[in-house]
Amino acid sequence: MVKATFGLEENVASALCYVLLWVTGIIFLLVEKENKTVKFHAWQSIATFLPLQILTWILGFLFVGIYFFGLYWIIWLIDIIIFILWLVLMYKAYSGEKFMVPIAGAFAASQVK
Repeated sequence: MVKATFGLEENVASALCYVLLWVTGIIFLLVEKENKTVKFHAWQSIATFLPLQILTWILGFLFVGIYFFGLYWIIWLIDIIIFILWLVLMYKAYSGEKFMVPIAGAFAASQVK
């Protein structure tokens, strides 16, 4: 099997790109110099989870005052989507599958050449 950063197997390093959402994506992007698969997963992690987290922060800030009106469930729904996506992406990366999230996957693929 192909080795990647820190002497890890490619599939393990790819899955680790998602462990702390976009944070580990940035770490692996900065550290990994050669392995294109790991770089793809690092970019996809950043392009998927950073915008979603920023969206939840913005909505959380906007909905603080209207929490009692029942609109806070939107943030809860986004968090569930993030959690499910996180599990799926880690599993697919560990399985060696190059699963592409719409928009973020295309962006990630364009960054790795």
